[in-house]
Amino acid sequence: MGKDTISTAQMRAVVDEIIKAGRRLANRGRCPLMYEWHGKKYWGAAHGLAGIMHVLMDMELKPDEVEDVKGTLRYMIKNRFPSGNYPSSEGSESDRLVHWCHGAPGVTLTLAKAAEVFGEKEFLQAAVDAGEVVWKRGLLKRVGICHGISGNTYVFLSLYRLTGNVEYLYRAKAFACFLYDRAQKLIAEGKMHGGDRPYSLFEGIGGMTHLFLDMIEPSEARFPAYEL
Repeated sequence: MGKDTISTAQMRAVVDEIIKAGRRLANRGRCPLMYEWHGKKYWGAAHGLAGIMHVLMDMELKPDEVEDVKGTLRYMIKNRFPSGNYPSSEGSESDRLVHWCHGAPGVTLTLAKAAEVFGEKEFLQAAVDAGEVVWKRGLLKRVGICHGISGNTYVFLSLYRLTGNVEYLYRAKAFACFLYDRAQKLIAEGKMHGGDRPYSLFEGIGGMTHLFLDMIEPSEARFPAYEL
C-alpha cells in the first residue's frame, strides 16, 4: 500500500457521492452537509458527521466543498451542549456520551484535524474545549477505543501532537496508567466492562494494548484506523 494505490479518479468519484448525498439531505438547512444512518442523523466519529468530515479532510476538495466541510464543523461547534460535549445525533438533548463513537472525544480528533488542515484558530480552540470535556468526564467504565478509556486517551495524544503542550501528554499518561494499574483487576471484579468482544481492537483489551504500544512513542501515536 502506498501513494496512488487507489487512483485520484476513484477517490474523486467517492468524494463526489459523499458531497452530493450530504447536500441533498441538508436541503438548504442550517448545516451544509448532513447524513443519516438507521433513521438518525448522527454526529459522531463512528458513523456520523465528525467521521465523514474527517475523511473528507484527507481528500483533495474543491473550494466550495472546503467551505461545506468548514461550515458543517462550525454548525457542530455552534450547537454543542452548554457543557462543551457534543450530541450523539441531530436534535438529541441527552448530554451523556463521552466516547470516540459518540460525543466530544471523536469530535475532538476531527477538530484537531481541521485545525491542522485549515490552520484556523477557531477549530484549534474548539478542539481544546472538547478535550477539556474528555479530561473531566472521559474516565469511563470500559477499556476499548470505541467507547472506553483507551479511545479517550488518544484525544490527549492528538492534542499533544497538535499543540506541543506537555499537559496533554501528562493527561494521556494519567489515563493510560489508570488502565495499566487497574483495568484487569476492575474487569475481574465486574466493576469495569471488558467489552462485548473482550479481545477486539475497538471494544476490548486489543485496543488497550495498542494504546500501551503507542505510549512508547507518544508523538507518533494515532487513533487506529482513524487518524492517518
